[in-house]
Amino acid sequence: MPDTYASPRYRGIFPVVPTTFTETGELDLHSQKRAVDFMIDAGSDGLCILANFSEQFALSDDEREVLTRTVLEHVGGRVPVIVTTTHYSTDVCIQRSRRAQQMGAAMVMVMPPYHGATFRVPEAQIHEFYARLSDAIRIPIMIQDAPASGTVLSAPFLACMAREIEQVAYFKIETPGAANKLRELIRLGGDAVEGPWDGEEAITLLADLEAGATGAMTGGGFPDGIRPIIEAHRQGDADLAFALYQRWLPLINHENRQAGMLAAKALMKEGGVIACEAPRHPLPPMHPETRRELIAIARRLDPLVLRWAK
Repeated sequence: MPDTYASPRYRGIFPVVPTTFTETGELDLHSQKRAVDFMIDAGSDGLCILANFSEQFALSDDEREVLTRTVLEHVGGRVPVIVTTTHYSTDVCIQRSRRAQQMGAAMVMVMPPYHGATFRVPEAQIHEFYARLSDAIRIPIMIQDAPASGTVLSAPFLACMAREIEQVAYFKIETPGAANKLRELIRLGGDAVEGPWDGEEAITLLADLEAGATGAMTGGGFPDGIRPIIEAHRQGDADLAFALYQRWLPLINHENRQAGMLAAKALMKEGGVIACEAPRHPLPPMHPETRRELIAIARRLDPLVLRWAK
């Protein structure tokens, strides 16, 4: 059996593509394509669309269809694209995932079924949810293990699904203590865990790489800053990886702890990549002082996002 952990199909940095809107809240597909082009030029190994940081929860089903088709057609195979197809309903998730596969998605990312603050399902139903999804598609499934679902997914349970469900092969770990969870998942899952990945805007990236992470799903504003960290670590240059992480950490931290999901669009707007950085109502805009600090930190680092359109 091939060592899929040592030679995964997908690895490196797969940042989340923000969804671009006009000032009045409509989809801005021209800016959307420019954002994708910038992120590829910035060194992204792949992209992820319709994630939480894409404001997916503010999109209609028709808009999801338009965005998926627009992005996949525009990327045109330049890099692999992960499409988030999360839904509480098993059948709806399957339908979304099949459509993504038909349009050229390389992988689907799916959170465990949940709704609101209190509606959860037990492990047996979660296992069956992913098993049915796996049976319905031919591309890998990434399980997103994030606090937003309010669902505890233990390392033994995740490893069990990796071993027992054909397409479950990638895992984005964003919970507290992510590094130790990644270590345990790799230990228990073995070759069935093809892609143990870091998330949460790379705030725990270095620890997660040390734990065995082979990929990172970050914000979309500065892939050119984060990719060299991953590459240095992969090549065994711990000192360079540390130095690079230390350099970019103020911007990583500001995105994770202050600016949040609007950071990428603010940077892209500041650099002329997109026309409008506004979120879709009712999400409030970024506080002006938070934005000012974000741009000031970024200018010290000179990321491509501030130069790409010039």
